[in-house]
Amino acid sequence: MNHSPAKALALCALVLLGPAQLNAASFQPIWSRDGMVSSSVGPAAAAGANVLAAGGNAVDAAVASGFAAAVAHPFSSGIGGGLFAVTHIAEGDQTTALDAREIAPASADQAWYAANQQAIRRGPYAVGVPGFVQGLEELHQRYGSMPWAELVQPAIDLAENGVPAGHWQYRIMQYASKALGDYPETARIYLDDGKAPDMGWNMVQKDLAKTLRQIQRKGSAAMTEGAIPAAIEKATKGAVTAKDMAGYQVKWRTPLRGSYRGYEVVSMPPPSSGGVLLLNMLNMLEQHDLKSLGHGSSSYVHLLSEVMKLAYADRARYLGDADFDDVPVEKLVSEAYASEQLARISMDSVLKIKPFNAVPNDEGTTHISVIDGHGNAVALTQTINSVFGSLITVPGTGIVLNNEMDDFSVAPNIPNEWEAVGFEANRVEPGKRPLSSMTPTLIFEDGEVRMVVGSPMGTTIISSVLQALLNRIDFGMNAQAAVQASRVHHQWYPAMLMHEPELAMDVRKRLLELGHELRERSIMGAVQIAEFDPKRCLYFAGVDGRRDSAAAAVNQTATAKRQTVSCAVPAASP
Repeated sequence: MNHSPAKALALCALVLLGPAQLNAASFQPIWSRDGMVSSSVGPAAAAGANVLAAGGNAVDAAVASGFAAAVAHPFSSGIGGGLFAVTHIAEGDQTTALDAREIAPASADQAWYAANQQAIRRGPYAVGVPGFVQGLEELHQRYGSMPWAELVQPAIDLAENGVPAGHWQYRIMQYASKALGDYPETARIYLDDGKAPDMGWNMVQKDLAKTLRQIQRKGSAAMTEGAIPAAIEKATKGAVTAKDMAGYQVKWRTPLRGSYRGYEVVSMPPPSSGGVLLLNMLNMLEQHDLKSLGHGSSSYVHLLSEVMKLAYADRARYLGDADFDDVPVEKLVSEAYASEQLARISMDSVLKIKPFNAVPNDEGTTHISVIDGHGNAVALTQTINSVFGSLITVPGTGIVLNNEMDDFSVAPNIPNEWEAVGFEANRVEPGKRPLSSMTPTLIFEDGEVRMVVGSPMGTTIISSVLQALLNRIDFGMNAQAAVQASRVHHQWYPAMLMHEPELAMDVRKRLLELGHELRERSIMGAVQIAEFDPKRCLYFAGVDGRRDSAAAAVNQTATAKRQTVSCAVPAASP
């Protein structure tokens, strides 16, 4: 194992802050004049902002950040996984949704998984066909401006020189080290003499650096032909074949659009459940004066819980890959349906939703929010599903393979690792994309992007993004306070209201009186906000300290980058 001192990243016209500095800053957001990158993976923010400072656009920055995050937090996302991206290009007013979600291989069989349910969690039969590299390449080919090789290079540098373990990585390795003992290649790279590494341990990934160099030269062809797909086939015992790898295709989808208190909300459609649930819940909540309830009050938390419960029950009942099943998206995001659902909620009692034959979702997830000086923006969420995915690292490549098959519903009343359940629309079928909770989202005002938001962390992604937006829009919190505020979560099944430790004791008492069953969780989500304020012509970031997050601010000496963005006043310090 390599314990040499990590090389400092050169920050070109940047300010880089992590959780420790944010705590000292009393919840004030980071600001800049020329662009912002915020990520749940600190080095990814630096990589993306360096690209912006060098003249790249938001898509270039997102590609560089995506690769860097894959190296810095290989337990959360990477080459062996997939991604969703919601992108806005100001020139031509183009807003798109890219689906590079993993798919079920040709060998996948619902009946087999129903009879072998543990095989879907870990090991070779848990692996879906990855689309990560193809997704970033597709983004770059359509919207990028800098050479591909330059965008991959920061990730190569991180893999070769090492990444020091931060607080979140330390926690993850303490949690995962025992399970990695059964997967020798993963243990060899990520454990220190078979034990979880200490804080500051320098994670060097030489094999991954070699793979990235192939991707740098060949693009996605490195994943679809030659030695890498053959190695993946061998590592998965033929569950994912070289033919599966060669046949993978990304998909451009029409993003979902809704409105909330004068803002336009644009998010990811199925196979993501995030956009559907976010719009559905915002439609319900817009009919309440949330500010009058008081942030964090028992009435506010109760209303949130009931709204979430209804939305997540619909997730289990209706949602899946719309290419395979009839998913009633239009109904679920309509205001009429929201009113119908809202009528079921009482502020004086807990709603009981009867169980139905049902049974997914993404601790191993990373989010990146980018906005540049031209008004371009990318919300990019990438994943390998749970921590270290399938736990398999493909020998000689450094690629950690996903366990996205666990996001399918394999049998009635069988939840996945996030205790989430689904129904027939999310059953296993070859070529199908499993349901996801990833919620990359753009918020528009007057036709321009104002906020780029998203989060990692499974089914809590959707509720975390929701609450950050409510904090920002309804309660007027700044971006940093909005992402740091304590959260709650209810996903219908299991039938309990989850909350972070900061929930006040008197509020807990009242919620118990109303009939809620409570469960405390240490953290939920890690929301990243990058936003533009036209009144001050400045960019801000909210960086969630629940993980090793950071934001990197771009401050150029020239003002040319701002000329295509509508500003009420010239840029000035906040």
